Amino acid sequence: MDIYSLFCIVYSNIDRNMKVAVFQMDIAWESPCDNREKIERWIEQEAKDADMVILPEMFTTGFTMSPEKVAENAGGESVEWMKMCAKRFGKALVGSIAVREKRNGKDAFCNRLFFVTEEGKIYAYDKRHLFRMSGEDKCYTSGTERLVIPYKGFRIMPLVCYDLRFPVWSRNRNDYDMLIYVANWPESRVQVWKALLVARALENQAYVIGVNRCGKDPNDNDYSGGSMIVDFKGNVVEEAVDYREEMICAELNKEELIWFKEKFPAYLDADSFEITELA
Repeated sequence: MDIYSLFCIVYSNIDRNMKVAVFQMDIAWESPCDNREKIERWIEQEAKDADMVILPEMFTTGFTMSPEKVAENAGGESVEWMKMCAKRFGKALVGSIAVREKRNGKDAFCNRLFFVTEEGKIYAYDKRHLFRMSGEDKCYTSGTERLVIPYKGFRIMPLVCYDLRFPVWSRNRNDYDMLIYVANWPESRVQVWKALLVARALENQAYVIGVNRCGKDPNDNDYSGGSMIVDFKGNVVEEAVDYREEMICAELNKEELIWFKEKFPAYLDADSFEITELA
C-alpha cells in the first residue's frame, strides 16, 4: 500500500468537500484601509457559505515596489484584521501583503502570504520567485521554504504570482491536494497565466486555484483578472469574467480526487530530485 492510500484511510472520516471563494478585486493603490473594508463587505455579502476566501497578491496595497512606505510587521494591522474576519465569518482567509522585518539590524521586506484559519492559526509563506522585470528582487527578499497546510481534510500548498512559471518548485511530491496562486498578473500576459494554471493542475493531479486582480495601477499596468478554479483533470470549474470585480465560488470534492489518483497514479512514476538554493 502506498503513502497516499494510507493517508486516505487515516482521513476517511473527514468531510471531503470544501467550498472556496475567490475575490477578483480592483485593488486601491497603497490604501490598506480601503481594501480591507471592501473585502469585508464582499465576504459578508458574497461568501457566506465558503470555507475559505482567497484574495489577490498584495491585496492591501497593490504590487508596489515601495515597501518602505506600506509594509507592516508580521503581526500587524492587516494580519490582525484577517484573524478578526476569519473568526467572525467562520472561514479561512488567504492573501499576501508586504511585510517588514529586522535582519542584521536593518529593515528587510518580503512578499508574504498569510493563511489564517477561523481558530486563529496563522501560516506564512514568503514568495520564492521575485519578479525581476519589475525590480521586485531589488525591493524584497526571496523565500526559501515550501509550505503545505492541512485544512478541512485537504493539504494545501499556497504560492504567489511569478511562482507559477516554475513547475519544479510546485511539483507535487504527493504531499498536497490543492495549489493556490495569488497574483497581480498583467493583462498583457494573461493567456500565459491561464495556460499555466491548467498545466499545473494536470501535471500535479491537484486542484488549482488562481486568484488575480483586475483594474489598473499607477504604473499603467492593466489587469484583466482571469481568476480560475481548475480541477485535477485540467477542467476549468469556475472562471471570473475578465475585467470585472467579482467573487466566484466552487465546491471541491476530495473523494473525486482520491478516486482519480487511485485509477491513474502517475505520481508513482515521478522522478526524484533535490532543489538547490537560488543563485
